[in-house]
Amino acid sequence: MSPMNIPPIILLVPNRVWRTYPGGKTLDELEGKPKPEDSHFAEDWIASTTLAVNKGREAQGEGYSKVEINRKIYLLKELMEEYPLEILGEKHYKKYGSNTQFLLKFLDAAIRLHIQAHPTIPFALKHLNSNSGKTEAYVILEIRKEFSDPYIYLGFQHPTSKEDFKQAVLSQNVDRILSCFEKIYIQPGDVFIVPGGLPHAIGEAVFMIEIMEPTDFAVRLEFERGGYTLPEEARFMGRGIDFAMGMIEFKQLPFEQVRQQYFCKPVLVHQESNYEEFILIGKEQTSCFSVNKLKITGKYTRKSDNFHVGIVTRGNGIILAGTESVTIKKGDKFLIPYKTKTVTYAASDELEIVMTWKED
Repeated sequence: MSPMNIPPIILLVPNRVWRTYPGGKTLDELEGKPKPEDSHFAEDWIASTTLAVNKGREAQGEGYSKVEINRKIYLLKELMEEYPLEILGEKHYKKYGSNTQFLLKFLDAAIRLHIQAHPTIPFALKHLNSNSGKTEAYVILEIRKEFSDPYIYLGFQHPTSKEDFKQAVLSQNVDRILSCFEKIYIQPGDVFIVPGGLPHAIGEAVFMIEIMEPTDFAVRLEFERGGYTLPEEARFMGRGIDFAMGMIEFKQLPFEQVRQQYFCKPVLVHQESNYEEFILIGKEQTSCFSVNKLKITGKYTRKSDNFHVGIVTRGNGIILAGTESVTIKKGDKFLIPYKTKTVTYAASDELEIVMTWKED
C-alpha cells in the first residue's frame, strides 16, 4: 500500500452481507436504490474487521468493510494493519491488534429470525479457541408500517429440560420450541442487551443497529425460515446437537426480569443548549463495547480519546475535523480515527448519531 495521510473523517461505503433470512428493503431505501426490495442481503456490516461465516460462500470474503479515500477503495482491515496507531491508537492496538474489537451492523429483517444462541466468552475460550464470545446489543430504529406488534424472543420464560428441548430441535417441532418463549414487545428507541448463552430471536419487520463481539458465532435451533433450509454444517457451527445444547442457558427468565435486567434506559451524561449525549450501553451492561447517542440541534464540538464509529439515525448536517468537512444524512456511517481528537458537528435540523467504540 502506498504511503498516505489518514483523513480525520473516514466515510464508510455500504457493505451488504448475505444472510440466511430475507430483508434489506430499508437498507435499499437508505442507499437510494430505484427499486428497494427484500433479498438475502439483509445486513450492512459497518467498519467491520470480521469475516462472515456463510457456508458455501467462503470465496466471497463477505464481512470485511471497505472505505473510500481520495476516490480510491481500501479494505478497512488492511488500512488498520498499515496505519494502526493513527486509526486505532497505540493502547488499543497493543491490546487487541489491528481490528476494532467489535462488530457493528444495520439489520433489516423481513421475517422473524431463527431461534438461535451465541457463546459466552468462557464457552468460546474452552470450545472455540477464541477470546471473544458473542454478547450482542440492539438499538431499535424503525418498524415497518405494515406491522403493528413488533417483538423479540429473549431467554426461556417457560424452560423445559435439556433433553426435551434437544428432541424438539432434532425433530424440528417448532411449536414445542416456541412454547418455551413469550413475545416481548418492543418499539423504536428501545435498547437491550443479549448476553451469550440466552436463546433469542428478532421478530419480523424490525430495522435496528446491532452491536456485538467481533465474531459470527451462532447455533440455530430452527433449520428452515423464509423458504431457506440451513445446510447441516450451518446449524450447529459444524458440530453436533450436544455442542449447541451446551451453549444454551436453560434457566427461567420471567418477562419482568427481561425488561428489568436486559433493557437499557438511556443515561444523560452531557447537555448544553444545542446538544445532548446519552449512554445507551455502558460498563454496567458489558465490557465488550460502549454505545452512546448524540442529539444535536445546532453546532457542537466534541473531544475524544478513542477511535469510534458513528451512524446517523436522524436528520442531516456537517462534520468538521481539521481542514475536512463532510456532509452527512440519515443512514450514513463514518469512522473517526484515534488521531482525530476534536470533531465539530453542525446540524441542519435535529441530528442524531449513534456512536460505538471499545474501551481500552
